[in-house]
Amino acid sequence: MQILSIQSHVAFGYVGNSAAVFPIQRLGHEVWPVLTVNFSNHTGYGAWRGPVVAADEVAAVIEGISERDGLSTVSAVLSGYQGDPAVGAIVLDSVRRVKELNPRALYCCDPVMGDVGRGMFVREGIPEFMRDEVVPAADVITPNHFELNFLAGVESTSTVQEVLAAVDVVRQSGPSNVLVTSVITDDPNHLDLVAVSDEGAWSVTTPLLPISPNGGGDVTAAVYLSHLLSTGSTPTALGRTANTLFAILDRTLKSGRRELELVASQDDIADPPTTYEVTQLR
Repeated sequence: MQILSIQSHVAFGYVGNSAAVFPIQRLGHEVWPVLTVNFSNHTGYGAWRGPVVAADEVAAVIEGISERDGLSTVSAVLSGYQGDPAVGAIVLDSVRRVKELNPRALYCCDPVMGDVGRGMFVREGIPEFMRDEVVPAADVITPNHFELNFLAGVESTSTVQEVLAAVDVVRQSGPSNVLVTSVITDDPNHLDLVAVSDEGAWSVTTPLLPISPNGGGDVTAAVYLSHLLSTGSTPTALGRTANTLFAILDRTLKSGRRELELVASQDDIADPPTTYEVTQLR
């Protein structure tokens, strides 16, 4: 299947499309990366070089793909960090065009806005734009725990049942499939990934590793979408995603490196371990 991935890009390290493209390809899908920035490295280093791609240039690249009749074969659109509403509007227009040509195509949005301990780290107005315009247009979203709370309009959620209630609120706005990452409940030594679709709700619990590298959410969204496309099963996609991500993070922690050990983890991407089991919640 073909995935149109509209995200940032870095030459050094793994975030945005730099984190998403390799896992998608390793899982057997074609991916067409459209870049919204072309930086030397991710901004977590505090300094970087390279250009932000102007919105009209992003649109021109997508138009060029359309001229090759490429949009008609797209099975899914994937987007991540959107630092400018103008680029967000282009993403939404691309989704509209793809769905007109292939009504079964999915739009998977990773609504990057903030995180626990950091709060919102995007420009003013972006969270509201994501909540009011982008998320309602998505079929699949992959917020972290903090982002889910914002999208649902709640201050906090501290139990799995509260997380499920928040997911139900968000699903009413549009997306039918929600994967919540980095869910912290009453056990500070573990975290959950929770997935909800029309068929039910499931979770996977893994140990909480002392590592939070940039790009983990980008890999998660890419892997989850890839497995959804391949299997059509939310619990299967959840289980494979959770186990793959734990393996990547564990290997990264042991390596002592700051950047994700994506290439070294390629076998765990292609053939996910089954260390942690999927539990049905409802």
